[in-house]
Amino acid sequence: MTRPTSSPFPPPPGARSYALRTVRGEFAVVDAPVPAGVEPRGVALLLPGFTGSKEDFHLLHEPLAARGYRTVAVDGRGQNESDGPESDESPYAQEELARDVLAQTETLTASLGPDTPLHLVGHSLGGQIARAAVLLDHSPFASFTLIASGPAEISDSQKQRVKLLQDALAALTMPEVWQAILAMGPPEEVGGPARGFGGVEQLRLRWLNHKPAQLLTTGRQLCAEPNRVAELAAVPLPFHVLSGARDDTWPVTVLDDMAVQLRAHRTVVPGAEHSPNLDQPLPTAHALADYWDRRSQS
Repeated sequence: MTRPTSSPFPPPPGARSYALRTVRGEFAVVDAPVPAGVEPRGVALLLPGFTGSKEDFHLLHEPLAARGYRTVAVDGRGQNESDGPESDESPYAQEELARDVLAQTETLTASLGPDTPLHLVGHSLGGQIARAAVLLDHSPFASFTLIASGPAEISDSQKQRVKLLQDALAALTMPEVWQAILAMGPPEEVGGPARGFGGVEQLRLRWLNHKPAQLLTTGRQLCAEPNRVAELAAVPLPFHVLSGARDDTWPVTVLDDMAVQLRAHRTVVPGAEHSPNLDQPLPTAHALADYWDRRSQS
């Protein structure tokens, strides 16, 4: 299911890019192992957000490997280098994407030792997909971290941005939409598809790799996601809610309340907004590793 093209994003030092083969197809991943001389402490599966990709975790791989954690960041179905249908939206239903996550997990755990903890991490949309996977089957996971991923639908201001994108996708080609996005202002101000790890040309290629049906379907999911926090709280799994100090997709106070309902460990990363993995990668990596270390000691 992965595309046979070369990636515009070289993996970080020590990591490799490859197609993870699962019972539900192949998914493009960046896999960063623990370096020689460092005690392995666990593995983390990292799921990116809406219009994002596995490269959004690029700056977390090295610091987490140095702490003993192998990290596997994945492009979901129809996202960047993982293939999917152009116009058929049914494979992008949330439950289908959640089952993809469980298939990725099955492949990873088959190669791990029986005592190796697998930690699930989802950013934004990736957190809600990960939540759906956990509600289907939590048993493979040692913990679940939601990064800037809220309890239900996104804020009204972000709904308006998603609606603009959907209208553009209905009328324009992917290259034309990209030009329209850039016309709105500098990438760091526009955000969304124009923001991520890498330069403007790399982000353009990432955008062109996305399947329109994936963007349309997951955009609607974000705008209509029900509150499933009570269901998640009933799952016997430790939770971690991590965010920046400011977030315009789910207000930080909403994330605070969700953490209380989940009895979750709560981390607020100073100087970060909706993407602490990009805004403040070192504090974010340390917060993740500190949490996982505490779990292994409990």
